[in-house]
Amino acid sequence: MTDVRLAAESGPLTAPRDESGEIVATPRARAPRVAALGLSAVALAAVAGSLVVTAPGVGLGPGLVGGIVVAFVAAGLFAFARKPAEQLGPVVLLVAALAGLAMLARALTRVGTAGGIPSWLVASARLVGLLAEGLVPMAAMQLLLGLPDGTCRLKRRVLAGGYLAGALVGLVIWLRRPTLGLWPIWTETVLVLAVGIIGSSRRYTLAHGLERRRMQWFGWAAVVECGLLVLAVGTRFLWGWPTDVSLVLAVSLTPYALAVAICSSRRYEERVEALLSPTVAVVSVLAVAVLVTLVVFVGYGPALDGRDHLVLGLAVLASVVVAIAARPVRSVTSRLAASLTSGERREASEVLHTFGTRLSRAVPMDELLLHAAETLQATLGLERAEIWTGSDGRLERTVAIPSAGPATIILSPEEESVVARAGVSGRAWLEVWLPSLVAGDDTAPVRVAPATHSGRVLGLIVVGRRPGGESFGVEDDAMLSELARQVGLALQNVALDSALQASLDEVRRQAEELQASRARIVAASDAARRQIERNLHDGAQQHLVALAVNLRLARRLANTDPAASAELLDQLGEGLNDAVQELRALAHGIYPPLLVDRGLEEALRSAAGRSPIPTDVEAAGLGRYSAEEEAAVYFCCMEALQNAGKHAGEGATAAIRVWEESGGLLFEVSDTGVGFDTGAFRRRGAGFVNMSDRVGAIGGTVQVWSAPGRGTTVSGRLPISR
Repeated sequence: MTDVRLAAESGPLTAPRDESGEIVATPRARAPRVAALGLSAVALAAVAGSLVVTAPGVGLGPGLVGGIVVAFVAAGLFAFARKPAEQLGPVVLLVAALAGLAMLARALTRVGTAGGIPSWLVASARLVGLLAEGLVPMAAMQLLLGLPDGTCRLKRRVLAGGYLAGALVGLVIWLRRPTLGLWPIWTETVLVLAVGIIGSSRRYTLAHGLERRRMQWFGWAAVVECGLLVLAVGTRFLWGWPTDVSLVLAVSLTPYALAVAICSSRRYEERVEALLSPTVAVVSVLAVAVLVTLVVFVGYGPALDGRDHLVLGLAVLASVVVAIAARPVRSVTSRLAASLTSGERREASEVLHTFGTRLSRAVPMDELLLHAAETLQATLGLERAEIWTGSDGRLERTVAIPSAGPATIILSPEEESVVARAGVSGRAWLEVWLPSLVAGDDTAPVRVAPATHSGRVLGLIVVGRRPGGESFGVEDDAMLSELARQVGLALQNVALDSALQASLDEVRRQAEELQASRARIVAASDAARRQIERNLHDGAQQHLVALAVNLRLARRLANTDPAASAELLDQLGEGLNDAVQELRALAHGIYPPLLVDRGLEEALRSAAGRSPIPTDVEAAGLGRYSAEEEAAVYFCCMEALQNAGKHAGEGATAAIRVWEESGGLLFEVSDTGVGFDTGAFRRRGAGFVNMSDRVGAIGGTVQVWSAPGRGTTVSGRLPISR
């Protein structure tokens, strides 16, 4: 199966390349690069402009927001540089550019309100800012719906309509300023983000493999965001800081920039599980600590004035409660994170039931095996699931999750016997008999279950969990064993179906050849009878008619001219001899008497003497065979010899060789003529068809070899019936 991720990262297969093999940047290929650089330039310029406009009184807020925008610009550029074929980088840069424009417009508006710049510039800046603020939620929704590669599945017209609606929201607020306020933008934000989160969640449930793990980085960012918000709530109630809610929300978005960069890194994009579960556990414990602290100090705060010992006691009580609750909370949240990353584990019987149900519906085998691997991954919480298929000791990787390239395992007959009897086996057994399946992985739990039938290995089911993960249990091994049995039965049925189909195709082909052969035999018989009739009419019959005429003439001359009658009778004798020779030649063409009386060697030597080109015969030591076998060899040799006489050319010679070998009667007719290119002739000649039909009727075969300037050889083999 093709690795879509590699294909996408390597660029279009038809991209033009220079002499060194590097891809040449065409105008169409340069367009995304120009757009990404342009968006990043707009974002950075807007941030710099807003900081310059508000200087020297730049406070913490503008500086933090500017830093966040810059972080998203850096993440977008990194994503675009690492995966230029994806749209994630440009979409992130679009969000950053719109946010930067909104930030610059707010800075200009604040300065303009104080009278620092002309009113028309303030109005224009406010218009641009409101348009940008109206478009930011739509860009964020596109980013959410496009995770993890930026490809949004909404139709372009729908997406363009959304951006138009966002721009109209900003325009309406600008026209109705200042009475309308910003509530339309907040309403739009809530609606489109809800749509984006729902769409992204649905895509996550349908994703698997690398796509699923890349999306989990944004889940990790959401967990970190929740932790930052919880921490901000706690510090706000305890110390009254921070006071700016919008600034807190902006800072909490920073982990998403980091998630964009990490999920675009080929080195770290698949390592989310090592970080997600600990992060969930830490954030959950932090939430419990903040909640307990708020309950204790907010609930009893008014009664603590002037009583330090009570404050100390409540602090100790809060610490004890947090310590007691931390372990179970961490355990529950860790299991929840594991279920989200690996998918909800289903009952083992569901895998077997699903496979058996789909097998009974005549689902194609490739689709059936892929679904079985996906179900295994979801059921057992696997990092790796592979199914290998093959026969005669050669197994090839058919299905792999995550996607992997083609691979082959060759088993000797002894190894195949060991694998067939092994059952479900673990790492120690694999390192001895199938070390290629565990190469480069020393700690991950792994199992292999052979799919066998009648002692033959038809496939392997290989599953593994992440390094340090949970070991496989007895129930897991039992389920793998039963699934391997079903897979082996399914593969055997497929092999039987293929063999049956091949047999049916062969029978159909033989039936068609037999029908065609019968038609040719009937036609050949009719043609042979017509040829005999012509030969008798043009040859022997003419001689006999002439003899009859001369005989009547000799009778009339017998009384009147005895000398002339005697001379005419002598001529009649010679004519009778000619007629006998004509009939004998005709008889040889029909079925040579020598073949019946003396066998192949004498018949072939006699025929070679009548050949138009010099012909040698090597057939010594032959015995007698059935009439059908001798006739097939004789007439095939005669057909080949006649073709040589017609086409071999001037000065060519021929040789006939007949011998017995390994229970078969073999013959070969070769000439030293001009030859021909067998590849240039798609239609076989009538002579070769006749030879094939005659020899094929008794189970033999005929082959022709020739090359220009190297002569022609016709060879055949017949099984001996005796």
